[in-house]
Amino acid sequence: MWSSCHPKSDEDLKECAELGKSLNRLSQPTILTILAANDKPMHGYIIVQQAAHSPMFGGKKPDATGVYRALKRMEEAELVTSEWETPEEGSAKRLFTLTDKGRRCLRRWIDALACYDAGRASRAGSPGTRHRPSRRARLLARIESQAEATSQHH
Repeated sequence: MWSSCHPKSDEDLKECAELGKSLNRLSQPTILTILAANDKPMHGYIIVQQAAHSPMFGGKKPDATGVYRALKRMEEAELVTSEWETPEEGSAKRLFTLTDKGRRCLRRWIDALACYDAGRASRAGSPGTRHRPSRRARLLARIESQAEATSQHH
């Protein structure tokens, strides 16, 4: 686990304002994880394709419009930046890059999911009861390993 289950300050929580608002789909941490796992800017279309293979979407392609809306909100919150790629042939495409603030937000998501799972495990039964990791716990483990690998590069 990265740190304690509670934000250290109001600023810490504000930095990742979406925390808790999209837990039903967890689209924001999925996008953050995909961007963190890549060292180069990514097209939105590629993000959508990779999201389909994430544990959150289970092989089903997410609604591309929803992903682009999430990317726009994340850019407004300075979690990602974007720039236009304008090839000589074909249409212009936007490339997205994770910011340092986005990396910190991903770490807050990891904390929140770890705390959720820890709370779930403590409610699962008496001491000594075998606890099967939840889907969120497996997602957390994957996010943590991707984030750790990425942070070693930065």
